[in-house]
Amino acid sequence: MQPLSTSRQVYLDWLRILAIFGVLLFHSARPFAENDPWHVNNATYSSVLSEFSFWLSRFRMHLLFFVSGTVTWFMLQKRDAGQFTRLRIRRLLVPLLFGMLIIVPPQVYMERLTQGYKGNFWSFYPSIFDFTPYPKGNTSWHHLWFICYLIIYDIALAPVFAWATGPKGLKFRNSLAALASGKRIYLIIIPSVIWFTATVLKFPGTNDLVHDWCYFFYWLTFLVAGFICMLQPALMESLERNRRFSLSMAFLLLVLINYFRWNKIELDWEHVNWVNYLYIARQPLHSWLWVFALVGYGRKYLNKKLPIQDYLNQAVYPFYILHQTVIVIVAYYVVKTDDTIGLKYLFIVITSLGASMLIYHLFIRPFPVMRWLFGMKAIEEKKVIKEAPKAAPFELIEEARY
Repeated sequence: MQPLSTSRQVYLDWLRILAIFGVLLFHSARPFAENDPWHVNNATYSSVLSEFSFWLSRFRMHLLFFVSGTVTWFMLQKRDAGQFTRLRIRRLLVPLLFGMLIIVPPQVYMERLTQGYKGNFWSFYPSIFDFTPYPKGNTSWHHLWFICYLIIYDIALAPVFAWATGPKGLKFRNSLAALASGKRIYLIIIPSVIWFTATVLKFPGTNDLVHDWCYFFYWLTFLVAGFICMLQPALMESLERNRRFSLSMAFLLLVLINYFRWNKIELDWEHVNWVNYLYIARQPLHSWLWVFALVGYGRKYLNKKLPIQDYLNQAVYPFYILHQTVIVIVAYYVVKTDDTIGLKYLFIVITSLGASMLIYHLFIRPFPVMRWLFGMKAIEEKKVIKEAPKAAPFELIEEARY
């Protein structure tokens, strides 16, 4: 077995950054998506943006959960299960609660305005404490469901993850190397595809945790896959080696899926049989192929660090928490204009990106309390290091880590 590398792997950071940017592009397109009403909607729809949203939805959250699994592995290299659990509570639970109380309510308010609500935000805000779940009520986590699911996964599986990374898990880690041979890496997909195919008809996605039995375990398979691919470096090498096959199959399956969609070919859902289940299986299979392709190509071509990357790595989590609220507020006013859909979409993307980054840079990054509320690392105290004895006493080196 190859030795485990605990050094930071830059391509994973880039994949997370690109995935979050993809989420921004996806949510900015939602007001214009056909047959898929959102919190704020344009009077007319765009088939192009609808297809773009459909494509992004095939892998954006899947990739985020996969990368989150790799992050879990890194965090457990210097922590036991208890330390890991406490850290995840601080960095996930605190931002989730803060987000539900402060970040998400403006989204719900803007949606209620489109539904005829006449009051101002301050008269609306107390209604979130009725604790009636959205959409009937105004209490919601909206896009922060990702954080909720992630904290449950990490806390529930912390002992298993700690065992797998420790000395007792050595035999298990070694056994994973068998999956790296040839195209055996694709065997990882099978449990996820079977689970999704067997349960999605009865439990369609809700993101509400309580009724989301299919997707709750479906998303978990991507996180676990990311974790075990870090446990055994040969698995990541296999993804890189098979990247072209993954991309080819993802593209061909996309063509097949769109052939059915665009030609309005529907199956007989009144008498569900093996053909229907085979048709359902296309969705998780398609998502896995995109994730494997992106990770493989990312490992091959994105393992290069740029000066801006440290800044972006810090910003990406607060940006995710902020971005949808900014998009909804901007879109609420933009959709009322007479501009073309293309200009509206471009304006929403650029404005939301700029506003979210400015909020992060000016009001979150510099302040310890805000960093804590958004799940960031604390600002380490400046360390003053004296020069060699012969150096002048005032020649000091300050190192500030963020």
